[in-house]
Amino acid sequence: MYILKAEHSFDSAHFLAGYEGKCGNIHGHRWKVQIEVQSATLIEGGQLDGMVIDFGDLKKDVKEMVDHYDHALIIQEGTMRYETLNCITSDGFKVINVNFRPTAENFATFFFKIMKNKGYNIKRATVYETPTNGAIYEESEVI
Repeated sequence: MYILKAEHSFDSAHFLAGYEGKCGNIHGHRWKVQIEVQSATLIEGGQLDGMVIDFGDLKKDVKEMVDHYDHALIIQEGTMRYETLNCITSDGFKVINVNFRPTAENFATFFFKIMKNKGYNIKRATVYETPTNGAIYEESEVI
């Protein structure tokens, strides 16, 4: 099995609504996203001879996906009062609403599904919220 990996980082803030602890407050991370794709075979012939895919395409798609979240406040829909959200956005700050709690685990699942929907044979998505703490999502067959 061949496995290719591409990674890209983004800086953003978030909070975990309902969490009793420091992460319940708005705080920031330098998130690192790693996407791994897999193939049992290599392409034969043509420009991509001996490759799984073109690394350039994979890197471009990972960067585009991740850059959308860069330098934003990421919030779970419905977890911030309208008045607060309106003040922040009226002052020109970038706020991105997501339909999940913005944890590393949920981001790993989210990014996995985006890349799968783009047609990649994805093996796993890893999302680090610190240099030493990350979450991995991969689909596996139930045995």
